[in-house]
Amino acid sequence: MGAEATVASQRVYEGRLVNLRVDTVRLENGRLTKREIVEHPGAVAVVALDEDDNVLLVRQFRKPAERELLEIPAGTLEAGEEPIACARRELREETGYRAECLVQVGSFYSSPGFCTEYIRLFLATGLQSGRPAPEGDEAIEIIKVPLSDIPAIVSQGEICDGKTIAGLLSVLLLRLDLSTTGG
Repeated sequence: MGAEATVASQRVYEGRLVNLRVDTVRLENGRLTKREIVEHPGAVAVVALDEDDNVLLVRQFRKPAERELLEIPAGTLEAGEEPIACARRELREETGYRAECLVQVGSFYSSPGFCTEYIRLFLATGLQSGRPAPEGDEAIEIIKVPLSDIPAIVSQGEICDGKTIAGLLSVLLLRLDLSTTGG
């Protein structure tokens, strides 16, 4: 399987957060087809653990889902912003917390079938509380959940956001790996 050669590209929408383009591509068999691609600048997501091994989650209404979702703090990279700086900013804005230690523990494409969004996942520890400063269009409730309760909450469907599931399970696997290797 090889790459699809782009024959033509047309930007059909430019927005504040995303752009939409339609690419005409040539498949390996020579056939032409169209790909609708949402261009996204990238994002970060933060699994923040306090000294009691509670994870900080945020509950907020998400219009595309038409419901409140329970998520890890996350946000979009600003132009020229380093991912770690974005992670610090988003953690502070959404929860008020600052982290002594912030380390990237993974990364992934959110929906590579149609979107360029690439999310860098961070683990934040050594938390110091402060006052949240959400953006004007955000209404956020902060919830602390024991990390040990996460598998049950995910399996019961209480958490159904992909980046949150990926982030929490990545940290749980990291913890499991460290405990079995003596790290």
